[in-house]
Amino acid sequence: MKYYTEPARELPVAGEYDVIIAGAGPAGASAAIMAGRLGARVLLLEQNNAVGGMSTSGLMSHWTGTVDSPLYAKILERCAAANEGAEQGKIVPWIDPEALKSVWLDLLREAGVSVLLYTFVCGVIKQNDRVTGVITESKSGRRVFLAKITIDGTGDGDVAAFAGAAHWKGREADGKMQPCTLMFKVAGVDLDRAVLLGSFESKHWTEKGELQALAREHIPAPAGHLLVYRSPLPGIVTCNMTNCTDVDGTRAEDLTRAELICRTQMPAIVRYLRGYVPGFERCYVISAGSMMGVRETRRFAGEQTLTEEDILTARQFDDWVVRGAHFNFDVHNLTGAGLDPTGVQHAWSQPAGYTIPYGCLIPKNLEGLLLAGRNISGTHLAHSNYRVMPICAGIGAAAGAAAALAVRHGVGLREIRVDEIQAAL
Repeated sequence: MKYYTEPARELPVAGEYDVIIAGAGPAGASAAIMAGRLGARVLLLEQNNAVGGMSTSGLMSHWTGTVDSPLYAKILERCAAANEGAEQGKIVPWIDPEALKSVWLDLLREAGVSVLLYTFVCGVIKQNDRVTGVITESKSGRRVFLAKITIDGTGDGDVAAFAGAAHWKGREADGKMQPCTLMFKVAGVDLDRAVLLGSFESKHWTEKGELQALAREHIPAPAGHLLVYRSPLPGIVTCNMTNCTDVDGTRAEDLTRAELICRTQMPAIVRYLRGYVPGFERCYVISAGSMMGVRETRRFAGEQTLTEEDILTARQFDDWVVRGAHFNFDVHNLTGAGLDPTGVQHAWSQPAGYTIPYGCLIPKNLEGLLLAGRNISGTHLAHSNYRVMPICAGIGAAAGAAAALAVRHGVGLREIRVDEIQAAL
C-alpha cells in the first residue's frame, strides 16, 4: 500500500463543552438530553442531516424491546402526541420517522443541548490516557471540539476506536457479524386484509403456499424472508426484508456494497409482496432509509462485561445504570436469510427484565470517555439483546447522567457514586 504524508497544520478549536456526544442515534441523543437536563453544557455531533439515527434516518419501523427509563417513556409520549395517523395520541411502538425527528429536536432544545449536524467525527484529542476532545470534518473544514467528558454514541464505537480502546467484532468464534438491512416503506397497502408477519418464526399459509417459504423461493439470496410492520399512517407498511451478509459496517467499501445489494433486492421484494402477500397487491415503494441498518460491529472491553447468562437469569446488579431491559436473542442469520440458529424469538422464555452495570459503559485504560449504545462491553449473544433502540436509549440516558455528574463534582468517571447516577435516572 502506498502512503501520503499529510503536512502538519494547526486546527481551530471551534468550541469547548462539558460533554460532547458523537452520534445522535437513540443512545447519543438520549445521552445529550440527560446531560443537558442535569445542567451540563452539551454538544451533540451527527454526520447525517437529522437526529435519531436508525429511529429516523434508518427508517426503523418500531420500538422493539423495553426498558425502565423515564426518558424513553417521555419519547413514546411525545411520539404519540405528534402522531398524525389514525392512532393520534395513543402510545404505540410504531414510528413515524418524520414526526420523530421533530420529537428528538424538541427534547434536545428543551434540555439546552447544542446540535451540530453534517459533521463527521474523524479523530480524538488525548492527553496521555484521557480523551479531551474530538476532531471533526465537515463543510466548515477540519476542526477540534474540546470536552471534559466525551460520550461515544456512534454505534460502531468510532471515538473509542480512534482512542485505541480494546475491542472485538462479531461472534467470539469467528468474528462474523449480523447482516445489514436497508429499511424501506411501501404505500398502497390494504391494511384490512394485509398479512403482517413481524418475526422470522411467524408463518402464514395462503392458497399459493406458506409466505416465508414463498419468500425464500422468490426473493434472491441472501434475502428471502417476510418481515413487515404497520406504521402510524394509513396504508403504509415498513419492510425489514433486504439483507446483505459478510459486511463490516466500519468499512466504507462494505457499506457501499451493502447499499447496492440491498437496493437491487427491493424490486424483487415488491414483486413478491404484490404476487403472494394478501393486502399488498397494489403496493409501491415510497421511501428507503438514508442510512444502512448495521446491527453489529465493535464491542469494547469495559470494566465489566454483560453476558448472555446475565440476561437469561435476569441478573440484578447492585451497580446498575440500566434496569428493566427486556428483549430476546435477536440474531439474524449470519450467512443467509431468516433467524440464526442461536437466535430466539417466539420461544423466548425469560419474562423478567435485567440490568446493565455501570462498568459496561467504561472502556478499560481510558479516562474521560463513556460508551453508549450497542458498542458497550458485552458478548456477541448479549449484544443481540441490548442492541435494540429502547435499551440503547436507556444506556444513553445513563451515560449522559454519569457524564454530567462527573463534570458537576469535578471527578473522574470511575469516582462517581453509582447510587447518584441511579437517583438521577
